[in-house]
Amino acid sequence: MMTHAYDEIYLESAQKAMGSMFHFAVYDLKWNLDKFVNVFISTGVARLMQKGCPDFVAGKSGYEVAYEVYYRLTGSYCEIKPDFSFGKSPEYFAGWSSAYYSWYKNIPYDVLFGEISAETMVNMYHPYHEMDIIQFVDSIDACIIEKQKDSQLKRLRMCANLTQKQLALRSGVSQRMIEQYEQGRKNLNHASVSTVKQLAVAIGCSIEQLLR
Repeated sequence: MMTHAYDEIYLESAQKAMGSMFHFAVYDLKWNLDKFVNVFISTGVARLMQKGCPDFVAGKSGYEVAYEVYYRLTGSYCEIKPDFSFGKSPEYFAGWSSAYYSWYKNIPYDVLFGEISAETMVNMYHPYHEMDIIQFVDSIDACIIEKQKDSQLKRLRMCANLTQKQLALRSGVSQRMIEQYEQGRKNLNHASVSTVKQLAVAIGCSIEQLLR
């Protein structure tokens, strides 16, 4: 049986709070949504929401949660008032749906948004806002699984901010060979010791990390 993040009695209010917070952040505070989410996470408010803290998932409206994020970031109170005339925007959908996913899967927001950006969820508004929420959950699961298919070589290369061409120049391993290793058409575990060592040195990681 799946264990959810908190009692289901708080879920609906948590979804509404996340939805209206995302909308308020974009349309009233004029923040880029992904940047706002990063602050939402770094200030610790996301952790309180994900754990189902009643003061946040039930005691505050979405814009009040946004005010808390703003205060924790700046040390001052936000004086911008929400425009209550809005409907359920794509940003609202992204917040509302991410709250459900976090609750349903018991996944912290920093982990969720580390895999799928808030803007990606905004772009899922069509057609998922007309579907059952479980179809959104299944789609996010599929996106995460697909993303995690990336080879260890690709993940480490990207963490080092290197393109395939740059890694090829640094390591002396051809770009074509790197591409084949990353796509799984060749197995890096079967490569020569010198090839693996050259790639590890160029990336700045250990051979053990590269072959994990």
